[in-house]
Amino acid sequence: MLNDLLARNVAWSKQRHDEEPDYFTRLAALQAPEFFWIGCSDSRVPANVVAGLDPGEVFVHRNVANIVHSSDMNLLSALEFAVDALHVREIIVCGHYGCGGVKAATEDLPHGLADHWLEPIRRLARAYAVDLGREVDLEAQRDRLAELNVVEGVRRVCETPILQRAWRRGANVRVHGLIYGLKDGRLRDLDCSIGPGHFQPTHSAEEVAQ
Repeated sequence: MLNDLLARNVAWSKQRHDEEPDYFTRLAALQAPEFFWIGCSDSRVPANVVAGLDPGEVFVHRNVANIVHSSDMNLLSALEFAVDALHVREIIVCGHYGCGGVKAATEDLPHGLADHWLEPIRRLARAYAVDLGREVDLEAQRDRLAELNVVEGVRRVCETPILQRAWRRGANVRVHGLIYGLKDGRLRDLDCSIGPGHFQPTHSAEEVAQ
């Protein structure tokens, strides 16, 4: 398996060099992505592939169920580097339908450490239990919960001192929420974008989504 992976890498590298001889030289010289992507670790949702972007055009952080934890130093470090060092101006929180993390959060089964990680999704499920109950079936409920998780993630990114400082110094950073469909390969805008001058700390996830 590893030898096959390495062979694929050699073939890919040669193809890229043949198509664009200065491709790797250009990438090695500068990292200047336009987007910072906070996405799910699901292997079916690679950021640059689903967004049609080349390596070097998107700076990526991924975790189980694309959750924005205010105590996640990994995510916060990546966010700070993206905003302060790379000067990224478009931040995307992207979830996906059919998310295994959302499914696990709604099951009455033990999942080890994942149960601690997924607690924010269970909290959302409790908060929006009435709305979720209006969906036609369990799959639809979970897909709606995946959307709510993205909206909540956008809000929590905007609440970080990193974004608050950036906005105070005049940085034109905007945060967007997208959801990806595994069944059709399409990204959908959840219309919850927030930028300078639009953030109100008292907004709930439901208010941001409207």
